Amino acid sequence: MDKIAIIVAAGSGTRMRSDLPKQFLPLAGKAILLHTTAAFIEAFSDIRIIWVLPSDQITYGRQLLEQLPYKTQLTITPGGGSRFHSVANGLALTAADSIVFVHDGVRCLVSPSLIQRCYHAAMLNGSAIPVCPATDSMRMMITGEGEEQRSKAIDRTAVRLVQTPQTFKSSLLKQAFEQPYQTGFTDEASVLEAMGEQVFLVEGDPENLKITRPIDLIVAEAIINKRARASGGGSPFE
Repeated sequence: MDKIAIIVAAGSGTRMRSDLPKQFLPLAGKAILLHTTAAFIEAFSDIRIIWVLPSDQITYGRQLLEQLPYKTQLTITPGGGSRFHSVANGLALTAADSIVFVHDGVRCLVSPSLIQRCYHAAMLNGSAIPVCPATDSMRMMITGEGEEQRSKAIDRTAVRLVQTPQTFKSSLLKQAFEQPYQTGFTDEASVLEAMGEQVFLVEGDPENLKITRPIDLIVAEAIINKRARASGGGSPFE
């Protein structure tokens, strides 16, 4: 079955306080998006990659693409007004009979082993959503009268933090994305659930962090260096 990764990198990254969108910021010598992409190539050498980029960054994306040894496996498409619409644009380019990974472009520390785990689980169950247990105490905000702020504790043992790649049989995901957009569609699992389908969870990876703030770049580089030392030198993503 064909394997296709839709790497969603259509955001502006305003919280990074940078003129350059965060997916293109340098990390350990190359753009964040290239680390992300290389992990999928390492997981499956025959995978096809779809970059979903901001419309005004497609030219820059094509310049990056030309530097890659696997550029023939890579396609670029513009993003939409929401994550739902951006994923829909990528999904329109996928084959009817394939396994589709939908991944945040700035989760650049995703491991090939997690990608492979999601693939095998999706082949078996139709979907695979990587999650990690919550480790902090958690509270839910409750709307109060006027400016009053109220909250209540949540049992963290029942909470899971959702990661990507969210992985699906394409026939199932394409059907789900035929639904009209809803504001509650925060990820692909929520789209599938709105259709009445169950989603299946797999073990995620605590190192699979999402680059959102400047401090995340420092943490990510430390993890990359740790992995390089463990592998005997060189980036694990090259």
